[in-house]
Amino acid sequence: MQRIAEVIESNTTRFTAGAYELHSAPPFGALVRAATRDAQLAVYGLVYEIRTGSKEPGGRAVVRGRTYSGRELFDDQIYFENPDLAEVLQTEFSALTVGFLEQTALYHYLPPHPPPVHYSVYQCSADELVHFSEDYACFRSILFASQVPNDELLAAYIRSAARVRPAGRDYLVRAGRELAGLLKDDYDRLAALLRRIRPV
Repeated sequence: MQRIAEVIESNTTRFTAGAYELHSAPPFGALVRAATRDAQLAVYGLVYEIRTGSKEPGGRAVVRGRTYSGRELFDDQIYFENPDLAEVLQTEFSALTVGFLEQTALYHYLPPHPPPVHYSVYQCSADELVHFSEDYACFRSILFASQVPNDELLAAYIRSAARVRPAGRDYLVRAGRELAGLLKDDYDRLAALLRRIRPV
């Protein structure tokens, strides 16, 4: 499996990775896997933020769609006319840690150590996502994590886990029942979440 990024910041509950290709982060809610110093242990996270900006600390991208001579460039034209942008900009994504794999055992809680900085990050395959999402234990930690868009993140994760299954609708029903148990005292939040995972 091809690595897509490397860890550039890491702590107990989340990690941030720099993508190797500009604008090529996994989608919001995607399950990713980070390597660790222990070859038998990998850390799983859910992508909750994607951003692209200057590689320079404190730097910002500058407007390039209109030149001083009045020439206008749009969208892809800007990148074609300015090939250096791939060198001065960087796409990063942050992931909430939701579990880890140790040898062949899968756990849906925090690992003993976060992934080290500069270690590889991979987007999980459909089979990996199916295997990880069979257990709903991480739902609670996603719902009550701080400084992440909890409900949107959990809904995106559930939808992606349903999409990779032949019986995706059945998975959505089971996930909805799990949410009903976790949010039985917060009907409004539960109803809003169920609307976000409802099959179309």
